[in-house]
Amino acid sequence: MESKYCLRVCVFCASSDQLNDHYLESARQLGRCLADAGHELIYGGGNNGLMGALSRAMHESGGRITGVITSQFKNMGYAYRDADEMIVTESMSRRKERMEKLADAFIAMPGGFGTLEEVLEIITLRQLGLHNKPIVLLDPNGFFKHLLAQFESGYRERFMREDDRNLYYVTDNAADAVRHIDACLQAGADRRSI
Repeated sequence: MESKYCLRVCVFCASSDQLNDHYLESARQLGRCLADAGHELIYGGGNNGLMGALSRAMHESGGRITGVITSQFKNMGYAYRDADEMIVTESMSRRKERMEKLADAFIAMPGGFGTLEEVLEIITLRQLGLHNKPIVLLDPNGFFKHLLAQFESGYRERFMREDDRNLYYVTDNAADAVRHIDACLQAGADRRSI
């Protein structure tokens, strides 16, 4: 999978080690796809759960990794030691802000409260026009089906506009997620060059 762009792709995902292997394999596939496309991983800096599987697969495939972790988590031993760069912040809010500024695009994988909060904030920032970066929900095993059903309820009851569906893209395939991001950024570059 080749891209003429080297993007910095921020991935939000779980740090839990208590996950079924199909989620871990999805993270490994994403790491390989990002590395094969020549993209850099920006992520929460962890060494366990989906974060660990993603970062190890990224490195095994020759990719570059920038972790952004809080000093608390680093001091607890959760940082991925082999990251090419590890940025340490003093708070979760600074961590999210730094990842958002570094990234050209976002992919959310399955995760807990933290992952959900991160992806909903990044969707909201795009809705408000504070960025126009691609956002993908990578949805292995239908993990996000209930969240997407809640979105549908919001559209149906007019809490959200129908065109808000264009704020994000949903796929269950890592290669498709990377292709979508590449296509979005290619389209943006084409528009800028006109």
